[in-house]
Amino acid sequence: MNFNNTVLTLGLVAAFLQMPATSFAQGSGANRSNPLLQKSSLPFGAPDFSKIQETDYLPAIKAAIKNQRENIQKIVDNKKKPTFQNTILAYEESGVMLDRVINVFDGLTSAHKTPIIAETEDKVMPLLTELDNEISFNQRLFERIKYVYDHEYSKLKGEDQRLTEVIYKSFVRSGALLPADKMERMKQINSRISELQQQWGNLLPAATNNAVVWVDSKEQLAGLSDADIAQCKKDAESRGSKSPYCIVIINTTQQPILASLQNRDLRRKVFEASVHRADATNPKYNTFPIVTELAKLRAEKGKLMGYATYADYSLERTMAKNPKNVYNFLRQLIKDYSPKADAETRAIEQYAQKLEGPDFRLQPYDRFYYSAKMKKEMLNISDDEVKPYFNVDSVQINGVFYAAQRVYGLTFKQRKDIPTYHPDMKVFEVIDKNGKPIALFYSDFFRRPTKRGGAWMSAFAKQSRQRGQLPIIYNVCNNAKAPEGQPSLITWDEVCTMFHEFGHALHGILSNCQYNTLSGTAVARDFVELPSQFNESFASIPEIFDHFARHTETGKPMPADLKARMLESINFQTAYALGENLASTCLDLAWHMISADEVPSPYMAGAFEKEQLHNIGLLNTQIPPRYSTSYFNHVWGGGYAAGYYSYLWTEVLAVNVADYFAKHGALDPAVGQAFRDKVLSRGNTKDQMQMFTDFTGMQSPDASGLLKARGL
Repeated sequence: MNFNNTVLTLGLVAAFLQMPATSFAQGSGANRSNPLLQKSSLPFGAPDFSKIQETDYLPAIKAAIKNQRENIQKIVDNKKKPTFQNTILAYEESGVMLDRVINVFDGLTSAHKTPIIAETEDKVMPLLTELDNEISFNQRLFERIKYVYDHEYSKLKGEDQRLTEVIYKSFVRSGALLPADKMERMKQINSRISELQQQWGNLLPAATNNAVVWVDSKEQLAGLSDADIAQCKKDAESRGSKSPYCIVIINTTQQPILASLQNRDLRRKVFEASVHRADATNPKYNTFPIVTELAKLRAEKGKLMGYATYADYSLERTMAKNPKNVYNFLRQLIKDYSPKADAETRAIEQYAQKLEGPDFRLQPYDRFYYSAKMKKEMLNISDDEVKPYFNVDSVQINGVFYAAQRVYGLTFKQRKDIPTYHPDMKVFEVIDKNGKPIALFYSDFFRRPTKRGGAWMSAFAKQSRQRGQLPIIYNVCNNAKAPEGQPSLITWDEVCTMFHEFGHALHGILSNCQYNTLSGTAVARDFVELPSQFNESFASIPEIFDHFARHTETGKPMPADLKARMLESINFQTAYALGENLASTCLDLAWHMISADEVPSPYMAGAFEKEQLHNIGLLNTQIPPRYSTSYFNHVWGGGYAAGYYSYLWTEVLAVNVADYFAKHGALDPAVGQAFRDKVLSRGNTKDQMQMFTDFTGMQSPDASGLLKARGL
């Protein structure tokens, strides 16, 4: 997910760097009314991309920043005693205009970053950082907020009390109680972090795009399906046709295409292009200087705030609470996982030696290829056999949407009258079981050079009763788009990704909160993945699966035998997926558990990675990190610093929730309504552990089912 630190404007810059989208038209906005500064006349107040021009964003953002400054000044200049209404609520609503503009622009910066959008982003980031610092360290404003917290908090009820607490503590965490000299240094740190994350956001996509592997002949692509070969041809054409074909590198270390490529040397080139995309193998693309400076600044920030490490500072407001609890959780997983991973690797190498000879030594770029052949032989199943049943449109309509209809009573009506920022997008009106429209949902599923890698959810507008705003939510993926006239087919992993991201979307769509700051996905980092990971469980429920897994040409459901073999194959050799996640998680923590003085030089950053993985028992050439340090966007460009563990942490929560659904009725609308009422609609209006307990009846998560759920 595109994790959003939705805590006031204090999280504005961080949120901006994590979110996704682009503009529809170009031209000058100087001689016309700027549509971004007017409330849209479209349903739900949806952004009107038919009117918004790329040149509108910069003046709109400047005007919205000016508007919030004026609103903040009114709060500060108020001579009346500070109250919830004239201070907390006034602050909450001070940035309505800026929220509206930035939410739209953010979408473009990740999903459709054209040259003009990129240039605008470079100009906007310093302005947002300046505003962020200005508000965070406005002592007169904080004094009023603190007065309300000290004198009125205990008398407030419900969301009013929660909003007051969240706003006050966010100011404190930003350094509002620091002495003047430390406060000044914190401003400098914030500004420099913003600059570095902006550099990262430009450099990494460029490095990934540059890492494509050019292929001279169709013969070299032996093993790929006709559709995959056509995609390689299309990708080459979109990137200048240096060769007839090219293989695009996706954001993770391993590349799914390696499961099919017969040419071992080409497999090696693809894997090495992925691993070395940003580590100075090509001097033009070296993110290590950014990484090491960010690590130093974060370490200093944690120390300024009175914590031993940045990880201690970051984890304080999560369910885990501190690094010790996270490491205890991870070490138990590593202990249980390691022997299974070693056995899995030996089995794959022994299988490969039967085919290639006893001297064959398995390399990381071979693993997916021989594992796939092994799976085909043992289970008589391959991706190419099942992909015709996973048409992206059927997965969305007959799978993702159908599950939401069965469990939550939602229906989806496509709206072709609402403009989008790219023609590949679709828009749906979400209608509740009482017949009332409750949200707009946009999907943007196909990759393109202007889109960063990965998949995420975010919002053009968050739900808020205070603002009279219904949610406008979007999902973005990076699936390959088939040539014109052909169906776009996806893998099972990509099916699960669509269900996953829609789980985040449901968290936004079903939000029912008074305040923007508390609504939707504005929850603890190690809770935010619960709805998404749980939603994946619906993909394999028989009724849901049979409804979307239909042959793209005949429309017939997947035969029972093929279905049984495919579902059995889901947990085939799953130690790899857990291991690559554990390795990335431990790398993230390692970088944020050291002091500024202990941060290595850029030249030694790669060695630091290997040392840390060795120390915790995860240095395994066969199972490299899902994201290596030099392209770990979650941590260096997003909001997951010292927080990548949350994917595994919330997987435990998701398994517990899925077990509850299975026990009480996986597709029972009453169970779905309870989950909606107690979790999905609540945003950050309540302690998240209490929400988990309210729904499951469990006082704490039970991790025992995680390895079982993964087939381990």
